[in-house]
Amino acid sequence: MANPGNVISSIHPQGDPSLEDMELGNVSVWPRLEPFLLGALQVAPSNKLSMHYLRKMASYVRSRDGCYPRLGWLMWKHIACGKLQLSEDLAWLYFETFDLLALHTPEERLEWAEALSQCSSAKELDRQRSKMSVDTLQFLLFLYMQQMNRVSLRTSLIGEEWPSHRSRSPSSDRESKISSQNKNWDDQAHLTFVQSHLSELLELLLEPGQLSSSGQVLRDSHLSLEVLHGLSLMLEGSMSRGRSVHPLHRLLSRPPLQALAGYSKLSRSFGLQHLQQWLRQTLTLNPFGISACLRSGKKLAWAQQVEGAIKRAKVARNTHMAPPGSRVVLMSQVFKQTLAKDSEKLAGSNIKLHRCSEAFIYLLSPLRSVCLDKCRNSTVVLGPVECSVHMQGCENVRLVCVTGRLAVGSSSHCTIHLLTPTRPVLLPGNVALTLGPFHIHYPSLEDHMASVGLAVVPNVWDQPLLLGAEGSTLDEACYRILPPADFCPLVVPFQMEGDTCEVPGGLPPTYQKAVDGREQRVQDWQRTVKEAHLNKEQRRQFQVLVEQKFHEWLLATGQRQELDSLIPPAAAPETPGGSRANGDYGGPNLWPNENKQNGSLRQGAGERPTTVS
Repeated sequence: MANPGNVISSIHPQGDPSLEDMELGNVSVWPRLEPFLLGALQVAPSNKLSMHYLRKMASYVRSRDGCYPRLGWLMWKHIACGKLQLSEDLAWLYFETFDLLALHTPEERLEWAEALSQCSSAKELDRQRSKMSVDTLQFLLFLYMQQMNRVSLRTSLIGEEWPSHRSRSPSSDRESKISSQNKNWDDQAHLTFVQSHLSELLELLLEPGQLSSSGQVLRDSHLSLEVLHGLSLMLEGSMSRGRSVHPLHRLLSRPPLQALAGYSKLSRSFGLQHLQQWLRQTLTLNPFGISACLRSGKKLAWAQQVEGAIKRAKVARNTHMAPPGSRVVLMSQVFKQTLAKDSEKLAGSNIKLHRCSEAFIYLLSPLRSVCLDKCRNSTVVLGPVECSVHMQGCENVRLVCVTGRLAVGSSSHCTIHLLTPTRPVLLPGNVALTLGPFHIHYPSLEDHMASVGLAVVPNVWDQPLLLGAEGSTLDEACYRILPPADFCPLVVPFQMEGDTCEVPGGLPPTYQKAVDGREQRVQDWQRTVKEAHLNKEQRRQFQVLVEQKFHEWLLATGQRQELDSLIPPAAAPETPGGSRANGDYGGPNLWPNENKQNGSLRQGAGERPTTVS
């Protein structure tokens, strides 16, 4: 019998290649970005999520009613808490994180939030959660994917000779540890993980009858196309060099590819060994991943180069070409400046802010996810973030966000003002974190929240989940709740279109009381000054004194830099083509652009609109 791979070449002789032959030669499969980026918790997982236990779970769910093809919360809680001995909080964290990856409509997310907000007891909450279910096979692969951030003992042992004659500072040790663990944005790590664990991933999709009594995979095992839908959680591909992207199961529904991948029309399934071999031949780096974005993405002149910066500020994106779920914007080395954007180029994108320092960054668009990596001494204000915000290796950063999930690891002396329907996840390595209520508004905020399905309730910003390595619990000393006496609202200093004129949902009563008390003291002070009946010269002297003390306070608190960065710089000379002579836009865009197709914030009156490509 002819080899299936030769059937097509016998129909289309060599030298006269058909379009179909050309397409088959361009087939590639790669790891999807978002499951690794957003789904893998950046902490070593419990050993109860090892392959040994997941094999048992795979067999269990296939043999129990109500577990397959959909797995509900109550059955997962029974398996996680009763069989795997995980805590209920950790079981829900995995279940909820997987659900965040699902393509729910904004309306569905808002309906779910409303239902949760009406639960007044733990029993009612559990009853509501019982209405949620997930794809069983995809959830199994999601649990196995948590192994990506397991610390390799071998790697840690061979990483450096012992004893070492080189002296290393504690900060360099801490930073190298962070770098070794931050694999979620590393598309090469995603590919390596799939290549190294492909046989285990496929094994979890097998029916129990295709395993021997000792748990070994039988040689003639096979997988149906329906079962491969589970693997589409992690893999997608193309027959046209990325021009048209499909989930793996849809790609393999095409007859020419089925023949190459070992599909049998008789059994209506793929031979396991043949399929695995085909996948290994076609697996490649994600063409829309971080590496590709850095190499060939569009470079944006959103950040100026500041004198004294060691490296040049860089902003790159692939949003003009990447499919949904793979859109990325990378911002690196933003230094001593204000960067303010509400561009459509940001909407629905995964954003990474890398090594930004002494900067004030406002990204006021609805976003998919945001990662702050190794940022220092900065303020970051975000538009609503649909899935998650992750802060890793940051120091003295003030973060303000509405998000589906917050996770913080290896960060110190950071203050986070938050509105979120899920418990903030505090990972290992944090020192002196402060959690406070969300305290800003800008005109289009509520419209942006609705567009990503985020509501004002439930809001559990002050109920963090402390998650240590391998499911352990961390010391609560790593964080505090912001005292109301230290609370001050933050004003977004830009003009935009929209109707939101107050903090969505308002401030918690104790914080509102603190703000009211401070405003009352200001009014009392103004009344005291008025009743002092100062003459003109005394008023002038008093005004000079107040301004002097105010400027001293601005310098002492570091607020002076933030105010100075809002002043529009003098327009740089332009080339005949209309672009800036140095290739960069010399300052932040502050006020709304008259050209709404651009959608970015614009500078002050008299500054011409900036076109960003």
